[in-house]
Amino acid sequence: MKKSIYVLGLAVISLASCKEEVVAPIDYAIVTGKVTNATTNQVLIASYENRKAIDTLTLAADGSFVDTIQSPKGQYALINDKNRTSIYLEEGFNINFSADAKDFAKSIAMTGTGSVENNFFKAKSEKEAKFRDGTNPYTLEEAAFKEKMASQKAAINSLLDGTEGLSEAFKTTQKNDNNYNYLVSLSNFESYHQHYAQKPDFKVSENFLAELSAIDITNEEDFSNSSSYKSLVIAHYGKIAGDKAEKDSMSYDLAMLKTIAPIESEVIRNGLLKETVFGITVTEKLDEYYNTFMAASTDEDQKETVKEYYTKLKAVEAGNLSPKFIGYENHAGGKTSLEDLKGKYVYIDVWATWCGPCLAEIPALKETEEAYHGKNIEFVSISVDRPDAYEKWKQMVVDKELGGVQLLADNNFDSDFIKDYVIQGIPKFILLDTEGNIVNANAPRPSDPKLKEVLNSLL
Repeated sequence: MKKSIYVLGLAVISLASCKEEVVAPIDYAIVTGKVTNATTNQVLIASYENRKAIDTLTLAADGSFVDTIQSPKGQYALINDKNRTSIYLEEGFNINFSADAKDFAKSIAMTGTGSVENNFFKAKSEKEAKFRDGTNPYTLEEAAFKEKMASQKAAINSLLDGTEGLSEAFKTTQKNDNNYNYLVSLSNFESYHQHYAQKPDFKVSENFLAELSAIDITNEEDFSNSSSYKSLVIAHYGKIAGDKAEKDSMSYDLAMLKTIAPIESEVIRNGLLKETVFGITVTEKLDEYYNTFMAASTDEDQKETVKEYYTKLKAVEAGNLSPKFIGYENHAGGKTSLEDLKGKYVYIDVWATWCGPCLAEIPALKETEEAYHGKNIEFVSISVDRPDAYEKWKQMVVDKELGGVQLLADNNFDSDFIKDYVIQGIPKFILLDTEGNIVNANAPRPSDPKLKEVLNSLL
């Protein structure tokens, strides 16, 4: 009897063990590559949308590299020094990339699983460049522009149909994106034509944008797969937010957040909320912004980021002692610290030589400095230029005859002073009192009439 029980036990164990092996789905892509004649030994793989680095890789002596990217579906930027290209990845792709840094764009080659899709994108870029033909289509008249964009859309669709090896799902997704890209170009035409054709009063004809009325702004699949569709959705809610900001006398950033919060689709709501994360760093209503975002979002990573920003921003609210900068290089010679300016109001302009909006504020800043010359206030400009722009900074101060105290941050955007103020974009203006306390960490720009109202109330 014991022997029979033992044999039966083995059979049960054997049956329990004979399960079909479960193969885990592949949720990553592999990118191997080689960049010859590189002038730097680093390759960055970054988000195509915001250029935020995903991975920073060190090239081997022969210029080779390898990387594994989790949950990769989408477009990425592959960057080596000043050379960059886009690369498309999906789960299961195993791409081999090669290029010669001396002639980067023309030498790019891709092989392996996923190369068909990437070579399509390369051919698409070349076809789009041919349509531009070195000209700016936004200078064309309305009818000619629309015809050109429609022809480009048709050419890309033909390229998709004629490329062997592409799945039907990929073709459908790309045709949808191609159509949305066409609609984005129509949406942009009025403002772009005003600028590039130098016709500030230009308005599109009544039916020019008729095709946009058919867009379904609730399509989660297109929102996830098409950056052009996402742009159209952002523009849709942006217009509503603009009207709300004007009607309710609130900042655009807060109005946009409140416009997005009620959206039913979790995918679209969280996707749009991602675009508002940095808004918390410039809002004048910190607590309201924070509470609205946290109530609307279900993305725990985004909520954690906003929570971190909120905690840091509470430390630089009005009335708190300002973070310090110590020993910043002074264009006039020597070093300057914030403590050296104690006893005077301090209006700080954080800028860089490459920043267009920063340069646009210079005339108003110079005029403001002159208007308050001799008053108990110092105008301090802090450049966050990188070391390779050092000479450009020094020369620009001279060429533009910049006044006030001209300083260079000790570690560009990674300087402690910049990080303490959670500065994510420039220009940024900060106003301090005579004791070094914060009056406003988001002070009005020089071009804003409110600045003089504030200064007049203090001086």
